[in-house]
Amino acid sequence: MAGRGRRIPRVVLLIESSRSSGRAFLRGVADYARHHGPWAFLWEPGGLEKAWPRLRGLPADGVILRDTEPVREIVGRGLPAVVFGHSQSEVAGLANVITDSEAIGRLGAEHLIERGFRGLGYCGFPDKPWSRLRCGSFRARASAAGLRVWEFDAGGRRSGEQRRLAHWLEGLPRPVGVMACNDDLGEQVIEACKVVGLRVPDEVAVLGADNDELVCELSDPPLSSVVIGFERAGYESARALHRMMRGRAARGVTIVVRASGVVARQSTDALAMDDAQMVKALRFIRGGGASAMRVDEVARASGLSRRVLEKRFRARLGRSVLAEIRRVRVDRIARMLAETNLTVSQIALELGFGGTEHVARYFRRELGMTPLAFRRRHGMR
Repeated sequence: MAGRGRRIPRVVLLIESSRSSGRAFLRGVADYARHHGPWAFLWEPGGLEKAWPRLRGLPADGVILRDTEPVREIVGRGLPAVVFGHSQSEVAGLANVITDSEAIGRLGAEHLIERGFRGLGYCGFPDKPWSRLRCGSFRARASAAGLRVWEFDAGGRRSGEQRRLAHWLEGLPRPVGVMACNDDLGEQVIEACKVVGLRVPDEVAVLGADNDELVCELSDPPLSSVVIGFERAGYESARALHRMMRGRAARGVTIVVRASGVVARQSTDALAMDDAQMVKALRFIRGGGASAMRVDEVARASGLSRRVLEKRFRARLGRSVLAEIRRVRVDRIARMLAETNLTVSQIALELGFGGTEHVARYFRRELGMTPLAFRRRHGMR
């Protein structure tokens, strides 16, 4: 509780709250203030275009905002500020929040490649720098795997635009895995598939980004999506602003919004392979990702000898059966570290490891960092 006479900082929030990404970011800000405040927040839920005219005349000690028109005025006033970049480059003189779009595109490509898709598509907005960055890293990862990428430049939601998107999808070789630059566009891709009778995920697997649970679950089928750590970025943004309001140097700081993995839902629940035994093996591994598993068990489940199965894995996926088992288990550990507050000991128990040291060695061997280091980078806070 604040002592008598202690002045509470007043912080203006110009962050869009109508999307899950903005709400997650604001939760991170609120979490920091709850532990290190109190702060008085000034914000307007009706939209950014309504907020600034109402809030600009109020006395404020700091601002956290999207890179909208008020940025220039705030820089001119010299207010401590953290700006969340969306369409512009970083703003000199302020702390900047940027999304790791390269990692998002790479994770998207890897998710689709792991499902056996040899044809890939990317659907994004050519006028958005973050979308272009995601496309570039998606294309680079596909190229490294020897795959071609078909690209679609999206516009609005007009009926003509959806017909154009549907026509593009209809012309792709199938089966194909398509990444959309965000969940909203991913939902549009699914709807465009319905227009021309393409089955999702059997003919077209669709992946979004942001993991907006409402959009993803309202999609039919539910949309798989890249998870992006907006809540942690909000917490780190509030920390940077706090330093600035105390007169400590935080201008020039860059806060990176990191991607931690993919939440797989029905829209990518397909294995694009004409090898029934490989499909059985992969489904067996992914279905048992929460427990220890031996290669011989996978071979029995596939109906192949261990030697033949190993040859097919290396030919189709470029890795051994054991490497795939480890990849799936590490992915499960990583998601639990990023998306829950379970201790490493609790995760080890749930996934059948012998203890904390065992899971830590296993995780570090595969990803090159400890579970705690991964959580500090990707966890909720």
